[in-house]
Amino acid sequence: MAANESRTPCALNYKVLAECSSSKARTSILSLAHYEVETPVFMPVGTQGTMKGLTSQQLTELDCQIILGNTYHLGMRPGTVILERAGGLHGFMNWKRALLTDSGGFQMVSLLKLAEITEEGVKFQSPHDGQEMLLTPEKSTEIQNSIGADIIMQLDDVVSSTTKGPRVEEAMYRSIRWLDRCIMAHKRPTEQNLFAIIQGGLDPELRKTCVREMVKRNTPGIAIGGLSGGEEKSLFWRIVTLCTDLLPKTKPRYVMGVGYAVDLVVCCALGADMFDCVYPTRTARFGTALVPWGQLHLKHKQYATDLEPIDRECACWTCKHHSRAYINSLLGREEVSCHLLTIHNIYYQMQLMRDIRENIKKDKFPEFVCSFMNRMYPDRTFPDWVVEALASVNIFLCETQYSNGKENILSELNQKAI
Repeated sequence: MAANESRTPCALNYKVLAECSSSKARTSILSLAHYEVETPVFMPVGTQGTMKGLTSQQLTELDCQIILGNTYHLGMRPGTVILERAGGLHGFMNWKRALLTDSGGFQMVSLLKLAEITEEGVKFQSPHDGQEMLLTPEKSTEIQNSIGADIIMQLDDVVSSTTKGPRVEEAMYRSIRWLDRCIMAHKRPTEQNLFAIIQGGLDPELRKTCVREMVKRNTPGIAIGGLSGGEEKSLFWRIVTLCTDLLPKTKPRYVMGVGYAVDLVVCCALGADMFDCVYPTRTARFGTALVPWGQLHLKHKQYATDLEPIDRECACWTCKHHSRAYINSLLGREEVSCHLLTIHNIYYQMQLMRDIRENIKKDKFPEFVCSFMNRMYPDRTFPDWVVEALASVNIFLCETQYSNGKENILSELNQKAI
């Protein structure tokens, strides 16, 4: 039975501040127990209570409002006993702002060879010591209650976004059943907010069914899961906009696993509020810096004598104090290179989201999107999926490509099957 409002009190207040007059973009205040988060927001991923070499103080200085921890890894190490003694993950890592924990469900995909999925839950074999762990909806919720994050996620049955056939429908219905079990197991609903996760693969009818059922459960927020796993972008954006059309306007919408700058801008235009991804920190470990025109691969020889900062316009600590040549000289030899690039990449993501929010408030979001895309693609060879996604919400990148006019473009897009 779906949980009703009286059974699911929450520690969340969501207030829309401004909406784009052309697209579905909006900016809001998400008030949580530990912090007021401005959306749209990107959440860097600190798997085990750390952000790849950065301290909690540095994350605060970078103006990270909310970060993400991983329930599976935190449950394995350090474990719930020490987390509870430390006052939850906030106390353990000395983090004063908001936290979100995933459910551990993603490990069904990333560690599939080590996992066995049944109606009861997911049996994992630890990649650390071979120890078995049964992660049920109840256990996932219990661990997240111990971690103490402001937002916790339901355990969902995750399948790869490229999976087809009956397994997708099975996973979608199981995710609904598991949400009910998570709601029943949730012991701290007035302090922590349990979010539902929409599944259904690339099948629009399954997505619609899942949205209807999850909305009935009246969770404080709802995530769109099962994407960003290698599916075609032309399908990705259609599922995102389908879900944001159907989800309540009064609750935050979280698209899981999105971290590329272009994807963030497009998904904001399609009405999404929250995002997370390991991309900015992971790509830093490989010597890559994020910049408004794409990426700089600083391992390349051309940067060995380049005394310019990563980006002249960037105000991050790294760009103020170090050159491309300095970072190039450290890559592969000194861990500080990863540290410096992580600072820059997270700053880049935070600044991008600030720019998005400010332009929505000024009702200049379409102009911002066009400027952003023109800088990212200076030859104006925009990806088709980006052009189509933005045109579907009345943002047109290249009018000359559309001699048939706006109404015909939208009609053509609406007629395309997912």
